[in-house]
Amino acid sequence: MQMQATVADVAAEPWEAGQRNLKEPTFAEDPMLAELDRRFTHSTLAHWLVANIDHPGQPVEPTFIPDLLTYSRDLVLRGVDTDEVDAWRASQNVTWNWWLRACFDTTDNLEDLRELVAISASSLMAYFDDSRAAVTAHVSEVRSELARGPLIQRLAMVQLLLQGAPIARGRAEAQLGYALTGHHLAAIVWVDSEDQVDGLELAAEHLMRVCGAERRLTLVTSLTALWVWLPVTGVPSEADLAAIVADIPGVRIALGRCGTDVNGFRRSHLDAAAAQNLLARLGSQRRTVRFEDVQLISLLSSDVPEVKLFITDILGDLATADRMLRHTVRVFIAEQFSISKAAEKLFAHRNTIDRRLVRVDELLPRPLAQNPSAVDTALALVELQEDD
Repeated sequence: MQMQATVADVAAEPWEAGQRNLKEPTFAEDPMLAELDRRFTHSTLAHWLVANIDHPGQPVEPTFIPDLLTYSRDLVLRGVDTDEVDAWRASQNVTWNWWLRACFDTTDNLEDLRELVAISASSLMAYFDDSRAAVTAHVSEVRSELARGPLIQRLAMVQLLLQGAPIARGRAEAQLGYALTGHHLAAIVWVDSEDQVDGLELAAEHLMRVCGAERRLTLVTSLTALWVWLPVTGVPSEADLAAIVADIPGVRIALGRCGTDVNGFRRSHLDAAAAQNLLARLGSQRRTVRFEDVQLISLLSSDVPEVKLFITDILGDLATADRMLRHTVRVFIAEQFSISKAAEKLFAHRNTIDRRLVRVDELLPRPLAQNPSAVDTALALVELQEDD
């Protein structure tokens, strides 16, 4: 029972090992697929553990939980190859090492230990092989089912465009029903829970109206996400984005930058994906993000432990100070270090702003004037990690 209680923590290690050994980068780069993979790893490990406790030594059948259905469908929609033997083996090795340590902690009797290790080794290896085969078979079934409709064909075409494949424009436009000439703004609209998927299409429709577009290209890329392209020249404001999601529970939106022609179609989506991935890396619950606002942060934050160290080194005690105090700093920098303009923007007296800035310098390891760009970047990172 003690091992069952710790399975959630233990499952993180084989999942991370599997992610590191993926040949297909889409798994690791897409936070939605990565999260599904994490849930699948946890559920399969928990199933094997419970089965071995209840029926030691008996074969363990792969578990067909709801997550597997979602997982398989999303893999097919993204066109991801499931034959990732190295990732499965890496996950299996980490799981086995954990189990082996637990066996040695359980008994000092060599005969009992030898029997336990032999039986569980055979069980675990067979279970991993059977689970991989079950996922592959289920994915094949889903692929055959979806191949009969236009959705999988449109997704395949978009994947080729995103990879920069030399596709004839006319062929691509005919397949997608969307003109690739002119301007494009890409968005990823998603939810973290399957209970909130009803809001996806509504949010995409609101986004189209806010942007002043008369049409859009929308692709269902998973049960919980849409990819959207709009033929517009501008990016909506943060306030407009916030208004879109305010009355739609759970929906989140990441926007790219506007681009032109086929390259702009591709680049804008990659920007939106980078913005979405940034929120996932930082564990941010922010519901809307524009790539143009986080481009520098995205470049600097690929190593999360280094990000945390950067925040501590640059901000010191300011990192955990009152939110209004931190907001004052960002407004002061944005207003080109003008106390009067910052006071006007914040609807505060200039003496109040002056007192706040004095307090800021007391909290910072170095005075604000010596390192304003780094302080602003570090504060932006802190804001992303906070709930809106």
